[in-house]
Amino acid sequence: MPINQNVFSSLAAWRRRAVSRAVHRGARWVREAAAVTAGRPGPYRFRRIGTGTRLAFPQGTVFGDPWIELGDHCIIAQDVTLTAGMMPDLDLGPEPILTLGNGVVLGRGSHVIADVRLTIGDDCFFGPGVYVTTTNHSYDDPEVPVGKQWPRADPVSIGPGSWIGTGAVILPGARLGRNVVVAAGAVVRGEVPDHAVVAGAPAKVVRRWDPATGWQPPLRTPAPVPIPEGVTPEQLVALGEWVADEAAAPAGEA
Repeated sequence: MPINQNVFSSLAAWRRRAVSRAVHRGARWVREAAAVTAGRPGPYRFRRIGTGTRLAFPQGTVFGDPWIELGDHCIIAQDVTLTAGMMPDLDLGPEPILTLGNGVVLGRGSHVIADVRLTIGDDCFFGPGVYVTTTNHSYDDPEVPVGKQWPRADPVSIGPGSWIGTGAVILPGARLGRNVVVAAGAVVRGEVPDHAVVAGAPAKVVRRWDPATGWQPPLRTPAPVPIPEGVTPEQLVALGEWVADEAAAPAGEA
């Protein structure tokens, strides 16, 4: 009897592993087949999808796509919302409403909501859960629920090379300069100059680049050392393994 139980147990375990492998293979196939690219736009009619751009599956809410331009080599992660207009099936005129430059990365679960002009410059990187909107509810009338009052809209622009940290919120009317860093969880409104770091809610400038004196206040960590020219990927892998071995060795053995 124990032998039979072991046989049946082994068969059940093998069956579970086989089913698990099949499910994962199927999931990978679905993610690949349902990704949106210029060659496979799926149900969308974007004004433009650049070469090498990919929207991962599952996509978030997407509408107003004829007024959305996506540059080349953009990476748009799962569950990212991209909308132009306040609701689907509106005629928004001849000009684009939402434009992503080349090389833009939008982290998982981010929302980019454009009722009026919204531009994101080249090589901007967003962490997960970033929220960018051109529109906010008004609360002028104290007798009417806020959600039923007509919203206000103001264009938003994010300069090229900027980094937007996880969970940041970019409010209507925000104008971010070039190579701006927005700290995680910051709430940004108004104008942010080039080469500035902002943090907090509401966000304030906490560091800026001065051409004469460098970063002010000075950076607390040294600049990363670039990889020397001529170093091969194999050498980098070997160096990483050596560092790991050194870190794992008991004290006194290194």
